[in-house]
Amino acid sequence: MASHFVRPNIRAMHGYTPGEQPGTGDRVVKLNTNENPFPPSPKVMQAIRDIAPESLRRYPNPTADGFREVAASVLDIPQDMILAGNGSDDILTIATRTFVPPGGTLAYPDPTYSLYKVLANIEDAKVSPVHWKEGWQLPVDALLATKADAIYLANPNAPSGTFVTPDVVSELAEQFEGLLLIDEAYADFAEDNCLALASKYDNVVVSRTFSKAYSLAGMRFGYAVAKSAVISQMMKVKDSYNCDAISVIAATAAMQDQDYAQMTWNHVKQDRARVAEELTKLGFEVLPSQTNFVFAKVPGGDGLGMYKSLKELGILVRHFDTGTLKPYLRITIGTGQENNALLGGIRELLAKEKAA
Repeated sequence: MASHFVRPNIRAMHGYTPGEQPGTGDRVVKLNTNENPFPPSPKVMQAIRDIAPESLRRYPNPTADGFREVAASVLDIPQDMILAGNGSDDILTIATRTFVPPGGTLAYPDPTYSLYKVLANIEDAKVSPVHWKEGWQLPVDALLATKADAIYLANPNAPSGTFVTPDVVSELAEQFEGLLLIDEAYADFAEDNCLALASKYDNVVVSRTFSKAYSLAGMRFGYAVAKSAVISQMMKVKDSYNCDAISVIAATAAMQDQDYAQMTWNHVKQDRARVAEELTKLGFEVLPSQTNFVFAKVPGGDGLGMYKSLKELGILVRHFDTGTLKPYLRITIGTGQENNALLGGIRELLAKEKAA
């Protein structure tokens, strides 16, 4: 039992469960946490090698202005519309602390990224999950009916990989009186994005991460885009030096090397289509994805069994043992070799089931 001096809401809540990480030296095909299968840009690695000792001795720039300047140029927005964070999870934490008061309400379409509920629980706020409409369509009216202080929308969504068009998201932003945060962790793998809505609406924040598209999951860097008046309020809430000097230098170099990033995204999108097609041939029901993963219903519906069997073969995928998600697997798109290993493993398992 937790000690009596722990806040009651913390004692009562469940923390976020990260994806499984293999042990040091384990030889596995890791397709469970949606990292980019490519290494970081060579320019990123060179920038890290060139870091001056003085950059580590001193505190970093508290607002990561070097990154903000480059990002503003690439995104074609003013620098004061950007807030840097220690991964987009840090951005989500800052947003929750800024816009969701204790006793307030955070709403989101459900199922989605499970961290949202955890962040609300930490703030001693309520959550109002709203089921997606059929076909993973955005439940605009139901979200508005919650009268929440904030709505978080993962777009593209996790774990489904589905996408809501900017026109539909715009309808929600126009009618909602609270803060609408659009979590675009996977936007670089999608056909479109909602970045323009952050310039158009006073109540929209767009969050992004370098963990997926830029191969820097181990570095921890993300950013938010919103009107400058909103960013200035979020600046009050962030930790004093929330981004270390190395991560700022690495993210800046990654942002500058758009050619390399685009190359990796194109590979992922091409092999995403191939994996989805092959899984469909094997009897899986694969949702249309605009991310670097696919969400697929296992033939026969035993998602947990397929997850465990693949793990025995040294192939890690993600299974959510809850509600309507139980029959599904979320499978990261890896290298061509990794994807072939996955498909080969699944064929082997299905053949054994058929022969049994």
